[in-house]
Amino acid sequence: MNKYIIAGALLTLGVVGLAMWVYWPAPSAPAVAVPPVASDTPTAAIATSTQSIIGTSVEARAIEVYTFGTGPNDLLFVGGVHGGYEANSVRLAKAMIEEFQLRPEVIPESVTVHIIPVLNPDGYAKALDPVTNFTDQAKRFNANRVDLNRNFACKWAPESSWRGQTVSAGSAPFSEPEAAALRNYVTTVNPKAAVFWHSVANNVYASECEQGILPSTLLLMKTYATAARYGQVEKFDAYPITGDAEGWLASIGIPAVTVELETRDSIEWERNWAGVMATLALY
Repeated sequence: MNKYIIAGALLTLGVVGLAMWVYWPAPSAPAVAVPPVASDTPTAAIATSTQSIIGTSVEARAIEVYTFGTGPNDLLFVGGVHGGYEANSVRLAKAMIEEFQLRPEVIPESVTVHIIPVLNPDGYAKALDPVTNFTDQAKRFNANRVDLNRNFACKWAPESSWRGQTVSAGSAPFSEPEAAALRNYVTTVNPKAAVFWHSVANNVYASECEQGILPSTLLLMKTYATAARYGQVEKFDAYPITGDAEGWLASIGIPAVTVELETRDSIEWERNWAGVMATLALY
């Protein structure tokens, strides 16, 4: 055979072999099961967040609610019942909203959180007025000069008291649009518990109406107060109160507490975040 033909054949076979070595896939290694990565992060609810209007004030300002999570246990948090007189309760509620917007994963899957940052927007607006020096009463009451935390259906009377002063409680329970808005929302969501932020006393107060203090209210009080390092008071007795929102909730079987911040200025963030987290864990 011609030596040139043999050499060409060998060259061709070499090229083919090289190509097969380069391009032919290597045998697959046997599959090895990879264990899941362990995580100590608690399972969270679907990260939903909604904002809606539940009513309007006397001066037609919106009363908003922010909702986080999808769990079956609804928890209600309310700030600004006394408007601008307790403006730090509004700032605290808004800080909570911002934190849940940034970290929705901290909400347990069993819980839905509802936050009304300011129930009395007319009184709060007076605290923001840069020109007029409104009185404490004007900032505390609604635009009808009614103390909203005397306008609920628990031992209601036309007049009540606040630090030795006689205050208007409205013409009837829920006569004020702000109180009616909260009543309607509570009726809609039927919360398992409610927390109201106020100032100033450095305590968490339980609620009661005609039937006394609910055991679940005492547990809620102890849970929040212990985590937030506030005092625990079962019954407010500094002066007589009628028609308060927390008492009305107690009368319909919903545990509710009043968190009185230590100061009129600070939102005491770390303490109240701990209290809220403990409350969410409770439910």
